[in-house]
Amino acid sequence: MPPTPLLHRKLDTLYLAFITIHLINMLCVDMVPLYPPAWTPKALLDLRAYYIKTYDDRYFTAPTAWFMFYTYIEVIYHLPFTIWAIPAILRDDPLVPLHLFIFALEVSLTTATCIADTLSWEDFPYDKKFDLMTLYGPYLVLSMIMGVDMFFRLSKILTPSNGKAKRS
Repeated sequence: MPPTPLLHRKLDTLYLAFITIHLINMLCVDMVPLYPPAWTPKALLDLRAYYIKTYDDRYFTAPTAWFMFYTYIEVIYHLPFTIWAIPAILRDDPLVPLHLFIFALEVSLTTATCIADTLSWEDFPYDKKFDLMTLYGPYLVLSMIMGVDMFFRLSKILTPSNGKAKRS
């Protein structure tokens, strides 16, 4: 069966935009402290400084050990995944649902952790928490939509039309 054009796959178009924005965000903000200083363009340092000044995000001013672990997950898993996923979504690769399901679960869990922790910061002003939620909230919502969508796509693939699951 030939691939379905991207514009006929509305949710895949949304996922492509989400993953592309995530790739840019990882490379230009999240991973900047991990780059060798001599190789880090001033523009990236300035962008990260702007983010920190604007949002006062504690994960970037005083990262906890678990948040640094999440950053390394971005390096080890998210970066290679997004580099694979962007062209895979474009070509309607049959492995996309499986990979997006795993990605969605991981992003939902890590983002929900960040949101729960941020909301517990007692000495952090409400307006700043709200600003951070406008960034973290869409990540959580989109990853949850993606996870549910991929679950149902995989269920259709794994369950024959007679409703009985395949057994190996």
